[in-house]
Amino acid sequence: MLGTKPEGEGEASGKPVQAVPQVVELPRMVYPQPKVLTPSRTDVLVLTPWLAPIIWEGTFNIDILNEQFRLQNVTIGLTVFAIKKYVVFLKLFLETAEEHFMVGHRVNYYIFTDRPADVPRVPLREGRRAVVLEVPAARRWQDISMRRMQVISSHCEQRFLREVDFLVCLDVDMRFRDHVGVEILAPLFGVLHPGFYGATREAFTYERRPQSQAYIPRDQGDFYYLGGFFGGSVPEVRRLTEACHQAMATDRANGIEAVWHDESHLNRYLLDHKPSKVLSPEYLWDEALLGRPAIMRKLRFMAVPKNHQEIRNP
Repeated sequence: MLGTKPEGEGEASGKPVQAVPQVVELPRMVYPQPKVLTPSRTDVLVLTPWLAPIIWEGTFNIDILNEQFRLQNVTIGLTVFAIKKYVVFLKLFLETAEEHFMVGHRVNYYIFTDRPADVPRVPLREGRRAVVLEVPAARRWQDISMRRMQVISSHCEQRFLREVDFLVCLDVDMRFRDHVGVEILAPLFGVLHPGFYGATREAFTYERRPQSQAYIPRDQGDFYYLGGFFGGSVPEVRRLTEACHQAMATDRANGIEAVWHDESHLNRYLLDHKPSKVLSPEYLWDEALLGRPAIMRKLRFMAVPKNHQEIRNP
């Protein structure tokens, strides 16, 4: 935050004026003292080799974080694509988001759909609004998934840069089951895939064909990130989505499609541009498929049971 300068200073001399830093003072809060010799978690990795925190339950104090972000007066944008039959998931998604997502903060829900008349009216808290944006459908679900990168990138320019400070990009066939708040916010973040958080890099389902722009050799890779939950500041999300879109366009011109489509390109991007925060699998989990290991103290964002074949076909 920039400070003010004395009247007339700078313009006359032509010299740049150094901003006076302002100290943000938190209200007096009472909370447990952090203990240097007592780590918050010893059962999981909480810091990457590039010093980005990995967010698990027990590693943050949400009261402190909420106050910091309120003082910054942030607005969070959430993008979600409800194309074709996927519009049926919107009601539960929005209802549970209102209960658990960024409670106490301003939120814009950006709903991309080819069926705007079918978007349900869900009561929203004060300071939160839903924006329905019509987009065309595509024949294949893979094309719908990959087109998200292009659409998000273009809307960063058209409106997101003016309207929100952070973007959270999510899959719609999900429900919130517990708190998902400002602890996730950072310039660039990704989420550990629930199926691979304990696997070696050789087992990751990266794109392994060198002809693809998403190619990652077997001796490279940090984590496997899922495509259904990523985000960051609007400029960083714009850079990510534009880079992935351009990489997919190059692949298409070369007659190749990455094994896991936009998720493959997301993993290539996050290998080259390390995220400033990594979210644990608490932030996207499938309990029916994976059960509930002891390390998962909270399950925050959950897959909704569905017949994939039925929902993806016309």
